[in-house]
Amino acid sequence: MKKTYYLFNPGRLSRKDNTLKFQFFDEDGNEKQARYIPIETIDNLYCFGSLDANSALYNFLGKNNITVHFFDYYEHYTGSFLPKDYLLSGKVIVAQVKNYIDKNKRLKIAQKIVDAAAFNLEKNLKYYKNRDKISEDYLKQIEQLHSKVFLSTSIDELMGIEGNIRNIYYSSFNEILNEFEFDVRTKRPPKNEVNAMISFLNMICYTLCIDMIYHTQLNPTISFLHEPGERRFSLALDLSEIFKPILVDRLIFSLINKKQVQIDDFDNKLNYCVIKDKAKKTIVQSWDEKLSTTIKHRSLNRNVSYKNLVKLECYKLVKHIMNLEEYKPFKAWW
Repeated sequence: MKKTYYLFNPGRLSRKDNTLKFQFFDEDGNEKQARYIPIETIDNLYCFGSLDANSALYNFLGKNNITVHFFDYYEHYTGSFLPKDYLLSGKVIVAQVKNYIDKNKRLKIAQKIVDAAAFNLEKNLKYYKNRDKISEDYLKQIEQLHSKVFLSTSIDELMGIEGNIRNIYYSSFNEILNEFEFDVRTKRPPKNEVNAMISFLNMICYTLCIDMIYHTQLNPTISFLHEPGERRFSLALDLSEIFKPILVDRLIFSLINKKQVQIDDFDNKLNYCVIKDKAKKTIVQSWDEKLSTTIKHRSLNRNVSYKNLVKLECYKLVKHIMNLEEYKPFKAWW
């Protein structure tokens, strides 16, 4: 079974027969014992430390359809190595562009994305309201904004509604989380522990969406809610809005409230906060466990992993833009 590998130490990556050889270094730059990873076991690679590699290595990865995602010291996503597209479809790309160019079609898809995202984060708040952890006021404010989603007449107006929903949602975190303080969302750089976790896992969720899009005929740069731009896969931003409440936020609540991640797992500098490597390993291990967890899918009537839910979302978008089936974004039922 293929899996994701996370490379936290700086090192050198090279091909050794039909395996990857990872020669990593300790903090003093001394070589440690190399690790060998069979190529057939690798789904993708996440690099958090500096990586030394050559073109032969990337040719090898490309031939085996393995993606590599890179992050800097501050947990910012910096880019991806994506192999050559192997599921090219001119018809799908043309249809995707037509749905973007047509303002009404684009707005309709974008509204559905925001509607699903709002629904999923409301699910989280209802869980904690029913346990008397948060005030009902948060839900009332969000539900009032949610009711305006399908009344919006432009992408800018819709993005404004989505942003206000997020701000109210984040303001409830102080009541949900034990011991950790969270006042306002800050991104570049994250200025406290919760912000650091949100930024880190949001980027992991974003790269998951990139991977799932890559395994379909969709083009990752043509989006509907977020404006397509240079140097980013904006369709992955669209899809991640739907899944962040379920995959990212629920995981953060669990890790903090079960004390799997604690205050001393962070380095607080003058203007930013970063997660220590030990805690990163705890977080990504929990993330992988979450993605492999299965649920009984209502429509398919079979067990589906959280990871495959994201791929199914891509297929639903393909069917919609090809006029095969109306797009119904994922909404949590538990």
